[in-house]
Parts: sequence; C-alpha cells; structure tokens
Amino acid sequence: MLKKMAAVLFMIVLVFAVSVPGFAKDSSKQDRVEGQVVRSNPEKSTLTVRVRETESERTVHYDASTKWVSQYHADKKVNTIDPNEVKDGDQVICLGSYDDKKDFHAATISKRLSHSPN
Repeated sequence: MLKKMAAVLFMIVLVFAVSVPGFAKDSSKQDRVEGQVVRSNPEKSTLTVRVRETESERTVHYDASTKWVSQYHADKKVNTIDPNEVKDGDQVICLGSYDDKKDFHAATISKRLSHSPN
C-alpha cells in the first residue's frame, strides 16, 4: 500500500513539473530577438533592435563570445562576419538568453541578407 501511494505521489509531482511553464524549461532552447537595428553602440557592446511584431525596442548585449554571422533568406550557407558589418537599418536575428535583470545577452547575431546573389 505504501509503495502504491509513493508511486502515485511521484506521478503527481512529475505531471506537475512538466505542465507548469518555466519549471521544466528546455535549456537547449534559446530566446530570440528579431527585427531592425535602430542604434548600435560599440562602446557599450549593445544593439537596439526594433522588434517587428510589437514595434517595441529591445537592447541586445553582446561580448567577445558572441558569434556574428550573415545569411541570405532561405539559404543554408552561413557566413561568419565581423561585428562592424552590422549597421543601423539591418535586419537581424539575435539568439541568446535573458538574465535576472531581464537584459538580453546574445550568443549569436545573424545579419539577414535579403536576396541570394544567384
């Protein structure tokens, strides 16, 4: 009887842990900020990005470990670029995570190129 109660309790805890958002967050999934670069500040290592859906602005922090790439729309080839190649007005997709202060820190910044040169 005690084993059955322990098994039921374990199942309840397991179901609760999986169903509550944020409790069992997938650590491999990165947060995303996508939009147009409004301002860049190399001294503070930040980009201000106007997010498409909400028209709000997000500050994206980067550091020496941030990977900078460019890619044409629907192309599989990804090119490594220099951070100086990202300018105001460029479309970017930033992948990373939010810290405790809700600041977004980018692991990858991808400059989106509009059309393939082919």
